[in-house]
Amino acid sequence: MLEKTTRVNFLFDFYQELLTPKQRNYMELYYLEDYSLGEISETFDVSRQAVYDNIRRTESMLEAYEDKLHLYKKFTERTQLLEQLEQALKGNQLTTLRELVTSLKELD
Repeated sequence: MLEKTTRVNFLFDFYQELLTPKQRNYMELYYLEDYSLGEISETFDVSRQAVYDNIRRTESMLEAYEDKLHLYKKFTERTQLLEQLEQALKGNQLTTLRELVTSLKELD
């Protein structure tokens, strides 16, 4: 569950501008503010089921955006390469550094 929450939070960070204000509100409250479905439904005077359906649809939309744009995938690839670069720098491994820089250039 924590992995899913982390992924959705990253996807939300990358794609929130593509969502409606209502979708952004629900996602912020649920994922960032840790509101329950009941608390969100009371805040917006809608049913708990309506909140649940909206959040699930929004999660699906975020995944669809990621399938098309790959922003999260590219972010994780760059993060991993940067961590490897840092380790290679610490170990003064010049061959590894060259390979990692080449890999970083080839992303996208």
